[in-house]
Amino acid sequence: MKSSHDTIINCLSILYLRSFRMSRYWSAVTHDLTPYVPGEQPALDDLVKLNTNENPYGPSPKALAAIRAVTEDTLRLYPDPDARALKAALANRYGVDPAQVFVGNGSDEVLALAFIGLLKHERPLWMPDVTYSFYPVYCGLYGIEYRQIPLDDDFVLRPEDYLPRGEDRAGAIIFPNPNAPTGRLLPLAEVERIVAANREAVIVVDEAYIDFADQSASAIALVDRYPNLLVVHTFSKSRALAGLRIGFAIGHPDLMTGLERIKNSFNSYPLDRLALAGALASVEDESWFQASCRKVITTRTMLTAQLQALGFEVLPSAANFVFARLPGFDAAELAAALRERAIIVRHLDAPRTAQHLRITVGDDRQCATLLDALRDILGAVR
Repeated sequence: MKSSHDTIINCLSILYLRSFRMSRYWSAVTHDLTPYVPGEQPALDDLVKLNTNENPYGPSPKALAAIRAVTEDTLRLYPDPDARALKAALANRYGVDPAQVFVGNGSDEVLALAFIGLLKHERPLWMPDVTYSFYPVYCGLYGIEYRQIPLDDDFVLRPEDYLPRGEDRAGAIIFPNPNAPTGRLLPLAEVERIVAANREAVIVVDEAYIDFADQSASAIALVDRYPNLLVVHTFSKSRALAGLRIGFAIGHPDLMTGLERIKNSFNSYPLDRLALAGALASVEDESWFQASCRKVITTRTMLTAQLQALGFEVLPSAANFVFARLPGFDAAELAAALRERAIIVRHLDAPRTAQHLRITVGDDRQCATLLDALRDILGAVR
């Protein structure tokens, strides 16, 4: 009769052989990758989904109408590969020239093209240690050496850490502002300090959440003065079009030309006709956009205050989520207890964030459900 040890060895051998058969055709790059793990999209009834920073208020009605209007015979035709109408609308919205605008299939694609086209150099790419976890994945995919620079104890990015010191200088720099997953905002003057000190390096400021901050904080205001600055935005958060996958970048025309060269060597038609129509109508509906952002900001203020009243430590957030911890409670167990009540939040199991939860700002009903569940959980424990 086989021992339990022999059984375990046999099972491991079978798993290894299956894995080998599945992966023996992979390239070395594929073997070595640690892929990005997107936020969970569970199929649960009556789910309160606060884990992927989606906008609870939905897209502009004008955007939905524009999408419906193009579901016709023209779908047999390719979309405009240059997205000229959308670029013109974005240029008008942000006070730049259309030649300073690049669009892509979500800001993730825009970032991916920037990594290979603008951020791969002999010197390492610098980024924060607590940041958007896709950045190291891109580095692994494209073979980019990188350095992670620690945020301070309060999760604040220190501009002085990004200043060149003799031969110790970055090949390029990337950071989100507001930062993800912390939500903290670096003032525009501090962003400019980094950009101005590194004029020989491309600086990418990922502003996926900037519309939930003071919008005058956007680094787009700096692009005409600094040809090394690329600012990346998304339609997924503030414009509630995550399902269409639309992103864009604004910067010097030379940077745009570089991105276009990479794009046209990969996918000449990144935005389909539905996405182009919806995005254009969304940009043109400024009143809806502003109202939606205000509602999220108002609810964020309420949610922060209520979490603090329950004993949570909540970082100052300029995004559509809050980053919080409850001293004395394990964050993973708290997330699991919420899940049992059909409430999903994001637990990021990394050394510096393992005791924090990132909680999307939902609508008032969703936030009330979350807070009631937390009171119930904490009341049972306490």
